[in-house]
Amino acid sequence: MPGGRQRNLEAEGPEAGAAPEAAPSLPSGSFTSSLSKKTKRRHCRDTMAATVRRQRPRRLACWALMAVLLADLLALSDTLAVMSVDLGSESMKVAIVKPGVPMEIVLNKESRRKTPVTVTLKENERFFGDSAASMAIKNPKATLRYFQHLLGKQENNPHVALYRARFPEHELGFDPQRQTVYFQISPQLQFSPEEVLSMLLNYSRSLAEDFAEQPIKDAVITVPAFFNQAERRAVLQAARMAGLKVLQLINDNTATALSYGVFRRKDINSTAQNIMFYDMGAGSTVCTIVTYQTVKTKDAGMQPQLQIRGVGFDRTLGGLEMELRLREHLAGIFNEQRKGQRAKDVRENPRAMAKLLREANRLKTILSANADHMAQIEGLMDDVDFKAKVTRAEFEELCADLFERVPGPVQQALQSAEMKLDEIEQVILVGGATRVPKVQEVLLKAVGKEELGKNINADEAAAMGAVYQAAALSKAFKVKPFVVRDAAIYPILVEFTREVEEEPGVRSLKHNKRVLFCRMGPYPQRKVITFNRYNHDFNFHINYGDLGFLGPEDLRVFGSQNLTTVKLKGVGESFKKYPDYESKGIKAHFNLDESGVLSLDRVESVFETLVEDSPEEESTLTKLGNTISSLFGGGTTQDTKENGTDTVQEEEEGPAEGSKAEPGEQAEPREEAEAPAEDTSPPPPPEPKGDAAPEGEKTAEKDNGEKPEAQPSEKGEAGAEGVPPAPEEEKKQKPARKQRMVEEIGVELVVLDLPDLRQDELARSAQKLQDLTLRDLEKQEREKAANSLEAFIFETQDKLYQPEYQEVSTEEQREDISGRLHAASTWLEDEGFGATTVMLKEKLAELRKLCQGLFFRVEERKKWPERLSALDNLLNHSSMFLTGARLIPEMDQIFTEVEMTTLEKVINETWAWKNATVAEQAKLPATEKPVLLSKDIEAKMMALDREVQYLLNKAKFAKPRPRPKDKNGTRAEPPLNASASDQGDKVIPPAGQTEDAKPISEPEQETRSEPADSEPLELGGPAAESEQKEQPTGQKPTLKNDEL
Repeated sequence: MPGGRQRNLEAEGPEAGAAPEAAPSLPSGSFTSSLSKKTKRRHCRDTMAATVRRQRPRRLACWALMAVLLADLLALSDTLAVMSVDLGSESMKVAIVKPGVPMEIVLNKESRRKTPVTVTLKENERFFGDSAASMAIKNPKATLRYFQHLLGKQENNPHVALYRARFPEHELGFDPQRQTVYFQISPQLQFSPEEVLSMLLNYSRSLAEDFAEQPIKDAVITVPAFFNQAERRAVLQAARMAGLKVLQLINDNTATALSYGVFRRKDINSTAQNIMFYDMGAGSTVCTIVTYQTVKTKDAGMQPQLQIRGVGFDRTLGGLEMELRLREHLAGIFNEQRKGQRAKDVRENPRAMAKLLREANRLKTILSANADHMAQIEGLMDDVDFKAKVTRAEFEELCADLFERVPGPVQQALQSAEMKLDEIEQVILVGGATRVPKVQEVLLKAVGKEELGKNINADEAAAMGAVYQAAALSKAFKVKPFVVRDAAIYPILVEFTREVEEEPGVRSLKHNKRVLFCRMGPYPQRKVITFNRYNHDFNFHINYGDLGFLGPEDLRVFGSQNLTTVKLKGVGESFKKYPDYESKGIKAHFNLDESGVLSLDRVESVFETLVEDSPEEESTLTKLGNTISSLFGGGTTQDTKENGTDTVQEEEEGPAEGSKAEPGEQAEPREEAEAPAEDTSPPPPPEPKGDAAPEGEKTAEKDNGEKPEAQPSEKGEAGAEGVPPAPEEEKKQKPARKQRMVEEIGVELVVLDLPDLRQDELARSAQKLQDLTLRDLEKQEREKAANSLEAFIFETQDKLYQPEYQEVSTEEQREDISGRLHAASTWLEDEGFGATTVMLKEKLAELRKLCQGLFFRVEERKKWPERLSALDNLLNHSSMFLTGARLIPEMDQIFTEVEMTTLEKVINETWAWKNATVAEQAKLPATEKPVLLSKDIEAKMMALDREVQYLLNKAKFAKPRPRPKDKNGTRAEPPLNASASDQGDKVIPPAGQTEDAKPISEPEQETRSEPADSEPLELGGPAAESEQKEQPTGQKPTLKNDEL
């Protein structure tokens, strides 16, 4: 770009142009011999020194930049992995992506691919996953399951009452500040649903980190598509407590659709394909209609895209409700069996009900493949066993009304997508509860297809799609683009009231509704609403739109339909600051981000005025300087920043999608959105910031937090990197231009649906969870130390009776060690439960020090045979190598006498040390500390091998010496076995001439190359010994020819 080239010239100009200045001025006769060579050298030296001095700061800066980049890369290399968590009602799946491991499901500590969403909280310990699920029967009150159903819900929500009815063993307390509930485990132990979810997310991260063998902070978490704003914010707060950086909250149906599309990328083309995903999990059912097709993108060309077209759901239809009905059926059978024994109702026993729920889960799974099965539980209550036969017909009769609700989500999805069943190409089953045969039967009849698609992993599809999205959002990975257009299920609108004058002198209040994000509209998306008729502080409300598609019960579960009240402060002051400017309204910038969470980014008061241009005041060179200055970040920082922001906003400013007023409420168009009339004017010529306002005014703008904002038409031209056009003609056409001033408006948000945790409460919860994590880690460390001590005691006691240990120890030594081990075992049984981690480690270190000598003697004796054999082989091979090296003829010798003498000395010293040390060791008793140590043997081998390797490397890279010429110039006789061509090519040099000789002949090269090419390992085999013996014999004919 022109601006870039100017910037480079500006940066490099002093150095590039410094050569003529730095060159010393030579006298008039400098191009003759009048300047001595010494003087020239001095001038050259001074010139080079000056150049080095000038370049030194630049080199230092370059090295500093490289060091910073390298540090950043090293820091990033430790945290390259990303993870996804598919949070289901009953179980969760965790997947990771790291360098070398693309999209892999994480195995938990039990080597299973899915982990129960269960947490057991006791006074001094916590359990997660399968360990917690096993604790559900022993301690059902402290074992929490299906707690996601309480996220983002106040105490009067029907789902809270439903949770109490399903799990009466849990005591739910009331939080008056947020109107929510929390789990009261004990008088001292209470946790909110967000805190429990945070514990589980932290546990999932620990599983992922153990699997990836590196720390992980970035994650994508799946949530049900029907989660509203309060529920989504609750999940984000839980992740923040766990220290996770949430890249995105992705709807589980979107993640499933993404996984399906990623693995079938080749089947997607420009023809739209409509696929229906029917997902029935443990807690809810969601039906989604997705359209796949390739679209043209701005950056990557034609790429596949999935678009969510329609969504239908049932919050309580799932496998859990079927299991609860089975549990109730089994409880009735058990009570009937004990009717005449005056026994208590089994429903009053939490442990017995936990056992029945586990058996109901097993029954539901087995009845999906069998017509009947026998339910049996040992010691269900009062040591009484339970056994009863349950048929599939009975199960289907119990859940008959649930099966009637199966087609409901399908009809909702079709209505929201405005499609018919004929347009659906395939219906694919997702979720564990879709394995129930009756569900498939009813669904197949409802959709009218020949068969249902089962060509997707019903359990892991969402986790795989979410981790693909995590890799796409992470800066550490590059994945093939796949465009995802999710849809907002619940519409959101803005409501405000203003005074209107319907008749002269008669003023009244008019209530206006403005749709901000329409139902099934795509997100992420930004919107801007402009209020044009306010010049004082006012309030407006953000609420949900028309929720008529929800039933009465779903509306009660949904909660508050009012989201936020926004109170603006400072509107009147902004008008007083700019009395001569024309107001362009109060602009509210909204953002529905990738997680589906709505936020109000900022509110601004915008003013405009016409500014006279004075092109004569600045020369072209001054404009060029200002342009370059702006490229380096000076001059127009605020303006550039504002332009960059508004370039994105202006595309969505103006009438927003679905901006029609509600029926019966017609708002004035000017009030609803910014009038786009200003965009139709021809673009004015770009001018430097200096002309926009005086310097004093610019300073005041910065101090007061004001930001100049250019027109959209100006921004279009400002994108050309500030290249100054030929300005003469345009200046005549446009003598004035518009200047925009932006004033930030103070915002106070009053959350109406569910108040978020305050920052101090959030920090307190995070600290509480961190303390619990540290306590768990300390407990694990203590258990590890106790297990290590106990294992050492048992293993050492067993070793004392093994022959190899008895051989190197006396009876008194073994008795002493045995007595100390017995005392430590007794201490561990009596006092070990109260011992700290440090005490256990000290006790283990004491016992290891006691047995160190015994273990050392045994280990040394085990290593002797192997080490001594290796030393003997190396000595033999080194001696053979030295013998072969001394047999090389003098004219071909590549080793010096000093080198061969040195090798011979090392060989002799090693032989002498080995013989002396072995003899000395033979005189010592086995119970004493050995003098023959394996580390000494290895040191001797390394020293000898180093000398041999030095000579081998020298031979490998040695160049052949030139052959001497014969003084008489006569040719030598060719070898007896040489061919005619060889005789014609070889020339025997005259005797006595040693220079200007040709390279030596092929037989001589072969003779010298053999020792040079031999490797150390080749010396060790029997074949190498035979070759060494045959070499002198094979060289005799060649040596005779050379002597001739």
